[in-house]
Parts: sequence; C-alpha cells; structure tokens
Amino acid sequence: MKRIRKSFIASMCLLTAFVLWTVAICFVDVRAIGPQNSSVGFAGINGFVHNLTGVHWGLYNITDGLGLVPIFVCIGFGILGLVQWIKRKSIRKVDYDIFVLGGFYIVTIAAYLFFENVVINYRPVLINGYLEASYPSSTTLLVMCVMPTAMMQLGARIKNKIFRWCVLLIIALFIAFMVIGRLISGVHWFTDIVGGALLSAGLVMMYNSVIEVQKL
Repeated sequence: MKRIRKSFIASMCLLTAFVLWTVAICFVDVRAIGPQNSSVGFAGINGFVHNLTGVHWGLYNITDGLGLVPIFVCIGFGILGLVQWIKRKSIRKVDYDIFVLGGFYIVTIAAYLFFENVVINYRPVLINGYLEASYPSSTTLLVMCVMPTAMMQLGARIKNKIFRWCVLLIIALFIAFMVIGRLISGVHWFTDIVGGALLSAGLVMMYNSVIEVQKL
C-alpha cells in the first residue's frame, strides 16, 4: 500500500508541476522570438538554448523516423492483448497489466491530441514553411510514456536476467538519445522538452500506481 501511495503522490506532484510549468510559459517572459513573430514564454532561456544548439535537420529527421519505434511497441502490446483475448475467449481474462496499458495508451493519445489543438507556443523553426504547435514536445511525450512502460512490461516478462538487463539498457539509451536528440536538433524550445518530460513522468507514475494495485 505504501508503494502505491508513494507512486500516486509522485504522479500528482509531477502532473501539478506540469500544469504550473504550462501556466508559467503562458505568462513569464513572453516575447516574440520565434519565426513569423511567434511568441514564447521563458524567452530568455529558450532563446539562449536554441542559439546554443542551433538547428540540425539531420538529427531532426533521425529522431522523427525513430519516433515510429514507440508506435510499433504500442502495436506489439496491442497484438499481445488481442491474442490473449482470443485464446482466453474473454476480455476479462486479458492480463491486468496489459489491460491497464491499453488505457494508458488512450490517455497518452488524448494528451497528444489535446495539445495539437490547444497551442501553447509554436516551434522555433518552420516545418515545410509552416508554424507547428510545439508544446509539449510530442516526440518526448510519446517516447517517455511508451518506452518506460515497455520497460516495466518486459522487465516482468523476460525471465533470462542477462537478456532482460540488456533489453532494458537498450531502451533506456534509446529514451536518452531521443529526448536529448530532440533538444539538440533545435526543432523544439527547451521548455517544450521539459513540459513533455513532466507530463510523461506524471502519467507513467500514475500507470505504475495502478499496476501496483494488482500486487496487493
């Protein structure tokens, strides 16, 4: 019970931090430093980091392409759930953690769609000549939601210890590369990456607290 409580409290703290961070971006140091005079909050630090990293389209294309990996992971676990459903002839007999994972994916997609339509700020660069919504970083959100939950799933399902740790290490390195790569590519503001990380961490901790209920 203590683990569930701690996980839930951590989730609430992270999600609250995300909300406060988002509100701050809307009001703190808002200046038109983006393309086509688009405004962004925390303009000082965002402008500094963007000027420091520059724009690297090659890295953008690489991280954009690798953004398909989390999607394939979602499809893989979706197929696993479907196979269990068919074999066991009841959706109620699908593994609890897989069932919860499906709900988690729905929440993640809902968060993504929400911020595609509610624009907090725009990218620091034009994509194909157009301004695109930039906050929070959708790639960061997707990677940091899907891959850590995949680590939880695979960590519990892979029996061979050495193979399990190799898989988990590869996933951890992939997450780090994608998040850092997205920042260095220069297609997002620094605050976009932080916002994506806070939201993702909050959602993952919420997922973890729900999963822990099964262990009671």
